[in-house]
Amino acid sequence: MSKLTKKQKKVMEMLEGFEQPTSSTQAIAKLQEISKELSKFNETVECHMRLGIEVKHADQQVRSTVVLPAGLGKEVRVCVIAKGAKVTEAKEAGAEFAGTEDIIDKISGGWFEFDTLIATPDCMGMLGKLGKVLGPKGLMPNPKTGTVTLDIAKAVKDAKAGKVEFRADKQGMIHCPIGKIQFSQEDLIKNFATLADAVLRAKPASAKGTYVKSAYLTTTMGPGLKLDTKNLASEVKELLG
Repeated sequence: MSKLTKKQKKVMEMLEGFEQPTSSTQAIAKLQEISKELSKFNETVECHMRLGIEVKHADQQVRSTVVLPAGLGKEVRVCVIAKGAKVTEAKEAGAEFAGTEDIIDKISGGWFEFDTLIATPDCMGMLGKLGKVLGPKGLMPNPKTGTVTLDIAKAVKDAKAGKVEFRADKQGMIHCPIGKIQFSQEDLIKNFATLADAVLRAKPASAKGTYVKSAYLTTTMGPGLKLDTKNLASEVKELLG
């Protein structure tokens, strides 16, 4: 067994007496305390949930989006594939890049200087040939996530405001950022509660038994703190008022 590093030992000391599972409020406070003491950069705070779903069943897929009220603490670069007036609409809404064939040609050539790709329905046929490169990067526009739409202005503004996608993987796990550790505790709690509420609302009607089997909050380089999933729904309801 490998020896613990000085940082790992310090983390263990700081977690001594800290009871888990715990509430999101207590977990966030502890993560901020640890990060302030041991981290030299503004870490990302992440939420990980294991859902009680049968992912092989089409009617138990969990995938949606939610706009985090305090954002993600980073600038989101938006690219839009559209035609005519929709290109102007995208730029006026704040999109960094907007166009049609010119943008598609750049992406075909290996250009990916954007974080979110949005397209109008009439342009999706043109993006088909890019599925193999956009898909693995999680950038392919999809109606389910609101990135294939005619309401370009709203889609761009939502992306800029901190819209995130959550999706259960093959193991029924959801991994999602909820902000930066240097956010105020109130903003991180609000973001977590908003995400958790969206995940709870996305429960498939056919899912049986316990829906959220486990949940953790962690930071880029920090420990994972286990949350009390038995009281998750009531906690979220209370946090959101």
